Formats: sequence, C-alpha cells, structure tokens
Amino acid sequence: MSDDDQAERPFDPRLTRRRLMSLAAATTGAIGSTMLDLPALAEETTTVHSDQIEKLLPGFRRSRIRTDGAEINTLVKGEGAPLLLLHGHPQTVVCWHKVAPKLAERFTVVLTDIRGYGDSSKPDGGKDSINYSKREMARDQVEVMRALGFEHFYAAGHDRGGRVLHRLLLDHPAAVTKAVLLDIAPTATMYAKVTKDFAMRYMWWFFLSQPAPLPETLIGNNLDFYLQAHINKQNKTPGAIDPVALEEYRRCYTRETLHAVCEDYRAAAGIDLLHDAADSDKRIGCPLLVLWGEKGVVGSTYDVRATWREKAVDVSGESLPCGHYLPEEAPELVIDRLGGFFT
Repeated sequence: MSDDDQAERPFDPRLTRRRLMSLAAATTGAIGSTMLDLPALAEETTTVHSDQIEKLLPGFRRSRIRTDGAEINTLVKGEGAPLLLLHGHPQTVVCWHKVAPKLAERFTVVLTDIRGYGDSSKPDGGKDSINYSKREMARDQVEVMRALGFEHFYAAGHDRGGRVLHRLLLDHPAAVTKAVLLDIAPTATMYAKVTKDFAMRYMWWFFLSQPAPLPETLIGNNLDFYLQAHINKQNKTPGAIDPVALEEYRRCYTRETLHAVCEDYRAAAGIDLLHDAADSDKRIGCPLLVLWGEKGVVGSTYDVRATWREKAVDVSGESLPCGHYLPEEAPELVIDRLGGFFT
C-alpha cells in the first residue's frame, strides 16, 4: 500500500485505544513518570517535574521520547483521532493550556516541546545550524507520533511550531490529514518582502539570527526582561497570559534554551531558506486552515490567506480578534475553529 493510499484511510479509534491502553490513567490521573508502552523506536528518559504543568494541564500523561536527533518532552491525553499541537517562541507546551483539555474530550491530544525549547533536549546546532533546520525539527515530530502508534494525524502549529509544521507537511505529506497554522505567513515570503515596519516590529528575526555569541550574551544578561518584553510586545489582550504559564515559560527560558532559540532563528534565516528554495514548486496537499490575530503583525502586514494559497492547494482561514497568542488570547474561538475543522 502506498503512502497516498494510507493517507486516505480513515482514523481507527480502536487502534488509538490499543496504543494507549497503558495510558488509560492519563484521562483522569496526574502527570507522572511511569514508563509508556511504546514501540522500540521510542525510549522514555527521565522527565522534569513541574508544578506549573500539573496545574495547567492536569491529567496529561507525560514522557520524554527519544528521536533520532533529540529527546522530545511529550504530553498525551484523550481518545479519538490523534491531534498534534506545536507551540512557538518563547513558549512551551503550556501555551495550549486553555485549549488542549477541551480538545482532549474529542481527540487524542499530543503536546510536544519542539527541539530546543521547554523540557526537550537542546542538541548542538551543527554546521549552518542544520540541527535546528525545520526539516530536522519536523522529523522529531513524525518520530514521536509514530512512537505513539500514529502514522497519520491532525496537526496545528503556532509561531515557530507553525514553521516546523509547514516543513513537516512538505517532507512527510502522507502523515498529516488536515493542518492548522496559527499567526504565520511562509518564512520565505516574509524574508522576501521585508519592510522597515516589519523589521522594527519583528526585530528578533534579525537579532537572534546574528552569529554567536552576540545575541546570547546581550539577552543572557537579563533573561527576565527579554522574556517579559517579548511577550508584552505581541500580546494584545491584557491578562491573557496566565501568571502560572508565564512562570513556566521563565523556568524553561534558560541560557541553554536561549542558545537553542538563536540556532532556530539562524537556521530560519539560512538553511531553511535553501530548503524552501529547493522545493518551491511543492504545494501542501492536505486541507489547510490558517488563523491569525487581527491585531498582530502578520495580519496587518500580509494577506495571510493569499500567501498560503501560493503554498497549498486547499486553504481556508480567518482572523480572530486578538494579537499573536491566539491559544491564550482567544482560546474559545481556537477550540471552536480547530474542533470544527478537524471533525
């Protein structure tokens, strides 16, 4: 059977239940570190205990799954069709805390910290930051989902997670049945159409990608200030960022994380653009929903639907009344839109 034939198969909830029998407690129990019943591809390693995660995502079963190039912090809850949710910068899995529990009533929700962020590992960047290319970061996610028993799944990505998902859709077209991208335009499009206004408002695209150790040294002098300033700049809904979530973001925003973040942005400004140019004729084949904040930079700078119609064959989308952090600023709308699209 070809990948294309497999992609047409409907999800089998019975398969989901079989794979997650050992996770039955995840729908009611607390986060722990008991071994998952995973195939040989995955290897669970020691997890980091976090009171914040337990408060924000109760009942999610937590593990750390080894992929070919990293160890990925992974949380799972629910039954039904699998749904992978990918966060952005400077956040972690907990950016979905207002959305994921509700979606877990209908889907098997999988949350991961993308490579270099949160409690996932932070490997060396390698030559040209290749280990933080979206190609490698996307491969992590496919391997995690396969380790959990999911060859085909739904997926949504916000910010950097959306860029990882974009590459995943190109490199692994049979894996994702439907996808949602939150508050991004294509990376290559954004770099190709840089204006002074965009550069001023998205200055970290150009600062974080500078050669090491310049950004690491300057930002590392006051991580608290940078993290808070970055979030304040993009949040347009006062009070939307839960203090407990902010505490978790700060716990994870270490000097090691900062270097990994810079490697992510260096890859985006370099090797990712080479990968994008090499397959510029490819188009995303699965149905794609794009959502963006009407008060954010992306929505005010680009015709978001039009940019993605250049990259995909089936695109729908709309703006939501918020800034950049859709899952935290407009969670009910995100739940509604994702639930409707994936059902």
